[in-house]
Amino acid sequence: MPTKELTCINCPMGCLLSVEFDETGIKKVTGNQCKRGELYAAKEVITPKRIVTSIVPVLNGVEDMVSVKTAIDIPKELIKQCVIELKNIKVEAPVEIGQVILENVCGTNVCVIATKSVERKK
Repeated sequence: MPTKELTCINCPMGCLLSVEFDETGIKKVTGNQCKRGELYAAKEVITPKRIVTSIVPVLNGVEDMVSVKTAIDIPKELIKQCVIELKNIKVEAPVEIGQVILENVCGTNVCVIATKSVERKK
């Protein structure tokens, strides 16, 4: 039975996890000191996801770029496609924190949002 070693990132403890799995799913998780570690291991082995962070250009802003991120994590295999989609985005100032910059990135129903505000040039 395949085994995967992971370090849990759900809390500061950083437990070293060992996950036994097969084609039907997770069979056993060891090394976790809390339930969150077991849930993290199952998610990471079966359907790994990540929050994507990047920057996009701002037109007529007091800053040239604004930092952005996916509102929630997306499948790991879509990260490259997400970054490619963001490469073609430019936003007009002003930009507000939490503003949707790109809807439904990679067909995931997840929005990319601004993580800071950028004022318009005066």
